[in-house]
Amino acid sequence: MKFLDELPLAGAVVGTDFSDWPVSLRDEFQANAHNGHVGGLLLHESERVRVWQVKLAPGERLPAHRHVLDYFWTALTDGRSRQHTHDGTTREVSYRRGETREYVFGSGEYLLHDLENIGGDDLAFITVEQVRSANPPLPLS
Repeated sequence: MKFLDELPLAGAVVGTDFSDWPVSLRDEFQANAHNGHVGGLLLHESERVRVWQVKLAPGERLPAHRHVLDYFWTALTDGRSRQHTHDGTTREVSYRRGETREYVFGSGEYLLHDLENIGGDDLAFITVEQVRSANPPLPLS
């Protein structure tokens, strides 16, 4: 998918197809294909932004979720994650405290992924979604 190739997803690619995924993970991605809960805790929501906190203990995962709104995240801690994306790619990514990445989505574009802390310490982020983006926000109910 051209859009995924353009996303600034960093990290070592450790798999590129679904054959390495357990059936339970494939089922989770199907069940959460339109899950708009992009963080663990919604801290603030207005007509302009949604602010999320993500805090994962070692071995903890944020289930598959779908990004459709322009957003950025900032790492609050150093750490490492494993991410699976809807195109079958599996990546391992390292983060540095203060690191920030921004994503912009055109109409109909999205990113469906999960996030697992594979480091030895807590992994924490703040994610800010821009509600006024090319796509309507996904419902959170």
